[in-house]
Amino acid sequence: MNQVLKVTLRSGKDEAVRRFHPWVFSGAIKKMEGPAFDGCRTEVFSNKGEYLACGIYQDASIAVRLLAFAPERPEGFSPAFWLEKLQAAWQLRRQCGLTHSKTSNIYRLVHGEGDHLPGLIIDHYDGHLVIQIHATGLYGYIDQIAEGLRALYGQGLKSIYDKSRETLPEPFWKDNSSRGFIHPAGDLPAGGGVVEAMENNLRFMIDIPGGQKTGFFIDQRENRMLLSHYAPGKKILNAFAYSGAFSVYALRAGAREVHSLDSSLRATQLCQQNATINRLEEKHRIINSDAMDYLRSCTEAYDLMILDPPAYAKHQRVKHKAVQGYKRLNLQALKVIAPQSLLFTFSCSQVIDLNLFKSTITSAAILSGRKVRILHQLSQGPDHPTSIFHPEGHYLKGLVLHVD
Repeated sequence: MNQVLKVTLRSGKDEAVRRFHPWVFSGAIKKMEGPAFDGCRTEVFSNKGEYLACGIYQDASIAVRLLAFAPERPEGFSPAFWLEKLQAAWQLRRQCGLTHSKTSNIYRLVHGEGDHLPGLIIDHYDGHLVIQIHATGLYGYIDQIAEGLRALYGQGLKSIYDKSRETLPEPFWKDNSSRGFIHPAGDLPAGGGVVEAMENNLRFMIDIPGGQKTGFFIDQRENRMLLSHYAPGKKILNAFAYSGAFSVYALRAGAREVHSLDSSLRATQLCQQNATINRLEEKHRIINSDAMDYLRSCTEAYDLMILDPPAYAKHQRVKHKAVQGYKRLNLQALKVIAPQSLLFTFSCSQVIDLNLFKSTITSAAILSGRKVRILHQLSQGPDHPTSIFHPEGHYLKGLVLHVD
């Protein structure tokens, strides 16, 4: 991949790149010179011929994902290039106290644009690494990225799993095979790819091949700790519980009772397993149901509810529908939650910004007829950094509400 594509931007379309925004949209391109194929190294120039940045091309709306800005001008994206980027990401996690923690061995190593590696996600579970690539142009470098990970972790590396099949379009896989475990290569390891890892002295089973996303929702770590502050003595509903991390934290903190609800039978099994391995199953109950169906018929008096649904909107075209979904869900919760209670409510839809999410919850509160106050505004953890020049990277929004 040594061939270079030269991209010249239209007049006035260079401002975002000069501000280190990591994307060049196809509509901003005036002309292209050289080979244009997914994955080719691309240099971006202003309309006046000034070198601006270097990245990877893809035949898509986001035409170039930028990896280096002027004056940096790498000759190519070699294993050494990727290792340098990975080392910078690792150093940030070290500053956050995550790489050598005695109580946690779960963290996100690379968070795409927030780590100047647009389109790349890498999560760490006690030496097991999971890669998810979100751009077909980037996928051709996965072996070099894996080589960089081997150099970074050395003997501490247990496995590398490629989970990009869930994030790249299906047509891409007609010409590319799904990799699975690329270190060590071959069959699933003992346990079928389910590994045990630790977060804040709690043990969790991570289903790497079969779990949602990379296997665990690392971005909620700090919000789970906040829940621990409010959980003692309360009867709690954890809706969309998945593997039950919020539930396990609440049980350890002394919740009176925790109900973990999820429509997936596999998720509820993993949830129960996580409560059991932490010896916290006594006050834990599993509910296998659709969240809205359960809330509509709910007769339980919950002192605290957690609503952490999957992304309702992944594209702008379904934004309105997503807003209505969040409003209906939160309205139903506000109707049935006990007086003087707390509601932890979240959105992980990138196209729903914080102001829109707050206004949606406000609409639900108005329709419920109850007095609602905001105690906390929540976000993703520090190992999910957001570039100040790429606000789109701030995807997780959360509110802690007091309901009179």
